[in-house]
Amino acid sequence: MNGHGESDRPVVPAKPANKSFWDFAQELAERAEGRGLAKEKEEDHAQGEALLHAEPANRADRTQSRVGQGASRVDPEGPHAALDRIRQAARRDKGLTFTNLWHHVYDLDRLRQAFFDLKRRAAAGVDGQMWHAYAQDLEANLRDLQGRLIAGTYRARPVKRVFIPKADGKQRPIGIPVLEDKLVQRATVEVLNAVYEEDFLGFSYGFRPGRSAHMALDALAVGIQSRKVSWVLDADISSFFDSLSHERLIELLGRRIADPRVLRHVKKWLKAGVMEEGRHQVQEEGTPQGGSISPLLANVYLHYVLDEWTEQWRRTQARGDVILVRYADDFVAGFQHESDANRFLAALREQFRQFNLELNAQKTRVIDFGRFAAERRARRGQGKPPTFDFLGFTHSCGRSRKGWFVVVRRTMAKRLRAKLKQVKDELRRRMHEPVSMVGAWLASVLRGYYRYFGVPLNYAALDRMRDLVRRTWRRTLSRRSQRGYVTEAAMTHLARTWLPRPAICQPYPHERLRVMIRGKSPVR
Repeated sequence: MNGHGESDRPVVPAKPANKSFWDFAQELAERAEGRGLAKEKEEDHAQGEALLHAEPANRADRTQSRVGQGASRVDPEGPHAALDRIRQAARRDKGLTFTNLWHHVYDLDRLRQAFFDLKRRAAAGVDGQMWHAYAQDLEANLRDLQGRLIAGTYRARPVKRVFIPKADGKQRPIGIPVLEDKLVQRATVEVLNAVYEEDFLGFSYGFRPGRSAHMALDALAVGIQSRKVSWVLDADISSFFDSLSHERLIELLGRRIADPRVLRHVKKWLKAGVMEEGRHQVQEEGTPQGGSISPLLANVYLHYVLDEWTEQWRRTQARGDVILVRYADDFVAGFQHESDANRFLAALREQFRQFNLELNAQKTRVIDFGRFAAERRARRGQGKPPTFDFLGFTHSCGRSRKGWFVVVRRTMAKRLRAKLKQVKDELRRRMHEPVSMVGAWLASVLRGYYRYFGVPLNYAALDRMRDLVRRTWRRTLSRRSQRGYVTEAAMTHLARTWLPRPAICQPYPHERLRVMIRGKSPVR
């Protein structure tokens, strides 16, 4: 989906040096269209209606063909070729504003592909429309949607707010858009990604094509182990998705996107509000989590507020090495000097204040961490270096069998407890189902758990999770009836049959990067 490009530095670098394996590893790991002013609504609507009822050939003739000035609505090379031209233009000129992108969004092929990319069994929005019902007359529905997008009569619907439990016991609000909003948002994200994937810096990993949480984890580990990192800023943004400023977001989008139709629809989604228990609530700030457009908007906001600002601060203010890894609104920064870490934190608080953001004072801290942290703390008569959490793992300082410093990653305790509680609740619900069905389900749960948490040096935590699931299943089976007690021998047989043994599914951070180097990975 995204073109290949030159690699940014994966960890924000310090001073240039002779390139070693770690330098190349870091570069790969963290590499880090429209009109001018909007016309009157009535005039825009009239033009859209005329274009909607025009012959297809006339529709194509009435548009400009150059990417910088607007691509034809009927692209003979297909929608992917059009995005490639946008991508190339964005790469050539970092200051270019795109004034005519909206027709790429309502392209029928793109809308159709966006529809098939949606989850078939996803929850319905406030209108109750499900994927399979919409698919029964798909082409007619897509053409009707395309017509409304062209004519300017498309309206965003409020999202349905639901709450899901968090690992810390709190509730996370999730917004479920209606199906057509999901579809149009997904198509819009695909078009905007062609622009912003050329702008986003290499140490941003969250919700980007070809990137994953494990790439961010590996980049962080490589950065701490290979750079002069002695202090880590463990930061947390308070209620980021709820406090994001609509006005500042549109202002930041306008630096690259000058198509008033794109900006107008983004405003529609931001202002649509939420439906909670039958009541419509208008949101003056923030963007509901759950929509296809929300992760991109969050990345754009933090790209300008945090990423670019950090790059400039590192070049002009830092005395030593600085690294940064960000996944959506979660980020960790590393510093060579404690003074740099404290000055960065103070400056970051002020920077966030200007954009309606705030760091959580209780969860944000500068800690002593790195290859020399244990020795420094021992000389001061202190205990082991503190740990920090990132993307589900607790990071601590450790040593390999050969005595080298390594960043040890263990499953966060509250993540393990939260997963075990989900398993326990589901086992209670499935108590009287056949053992084979429950066993197959538990096997799939554990395999998924191993795939994410199966990182090197975390085998003990995986084995503990399997043992706890085994115990929970045994208790559930024993409660099915008064005579249903399961002996240890019987449970051992069931566990051998259905519960897969722990497996380390992820490579060592430097091994993943070595493969990427040899294979010339397109990850930028």
